[in-house]
Amino acid sequence: MAEVKHISIDTRDEEALEIIDNDAAVIIDDVIPESKINTILEELDPFIKGNLKGADEFTGFQTSRVGALIARSHGCRDLAMHTKINSLASKFLEPHCDNYQLHFTSLITIGPGETKQILHRDRGLWGGYISRKIETQFAVVWAASDFTYENGATQLVPGSHKWDAKREPKKDEIAYAEMKKGSVLIYTGSVLHGGGDNTTGDLRSGIFIHYAPGWIRQQENQYLSCPPEIAKELSPELRSLIGYSKGGYVMGFYSDPNHLDGKLESVTPEKIFSDEKDKFTVLASPENLVKGSTRKKP
Repeated sequence: MAEVKHISIDTRDEEALEIIDNDAAVIIDDVIPESKINTILEELDPFIKGNLKGADEFTGFQTSRVGALIARSHGCRDLAMHTKINSLASKFLEPHCDNYQLHFTSLITIGPGETKQILHRDRGLWGGYISRKIETQFAVVWAASDFTYENGATQLVPGSHKWDAKREPKKDEIAYAEMKKGSVLIYTGSVLHGGGDNTTGDLRSGIFIHYAPGWIRQQENQYLSCPPEIAKELSPELRSLIGYSKGGYVMGFYSDPNHLDGKLESVTPEKIFSDEKDKFTVLASPENLVKGSTRKKP
C-alpha cells in the first residue's frame, strides 16, 4: 500500500516542498497541542450541533460540514495565519501569482457508517479551464481527531498529480493519511483524494483551511462568510489573506456606493478599515507593467 510521508514542524521548507512536488502530499506531525484543537471545537460547538449531513454520495450521507470558520472561531484565525503553513503556501503558490489568498474553510466530520468518497481532484472546481501547469490549491487539513484507516482517514494517491487525467489508481497506489490529533495534512489541488469510510463508532473530524492564487475565484465566498462588520475585528494581515485587499494594481478594487466626495472611488478594500495604502497603490512603471503581463511560458 502507498504511504503519505511524515515530517516534523522543524523540517526545512525546501525538504517539505520537495516531497510535495514528488507526491503532492505530506503530513506534518504534532503541529499544535490537542488543547488548542479542543478550544476550537468548543467555539464551533453551537454550529456543530445544528449542522445537517450531506445530501448525496459525494458530500456524504453521514458527513457534516461547518463553514465560515474565520468569522466563527478565534482559534481558526490562528490556524489560518500559522507561520509554517503560510511559509509553505507562499513558496508553493507564488510562482503562479503575485499573492495568495484563503480559499476555503470548513470543519468536516465523517460519522460512523460513512462510505468512501469518490477520488477526485479539487482543481475540477474551476471546470478544467486552468492549465495543469498552474497549481490551483494548497490544501491544509488540521486533524481535529485522530485520523485512522478505520475511521475515515483521507484517501490520497501520491504522485497522481503527474498522471494522465484519465488514469485510474490501483488499490495499492491509494494511501491513507493516518495522523494524530493536532497534526496537519497538506495536499495539492491536482492530487487524487477523497474522504475514507468510517467503520468505527467514532467521529473523524478535520479542520480544512485551503489557500489559492490571489487571482482565482475562491470556493468559499469570504466576503459573505466574513462580512465587514466581522472582518473589522481581524488583524490587517488576516483580512488581506481572506480577500479584503487587492490582488494587483487594478484587481479587486471597490467603490463605496454611499460616498459622494470621491475619496472611496476605485480603492483597495483595506480602505474600509483604515487609511493605510496597500502594496499596489503606486502604479508600476510602464516597462514593469508590460513585463508583468508578458511572463515567459514555463
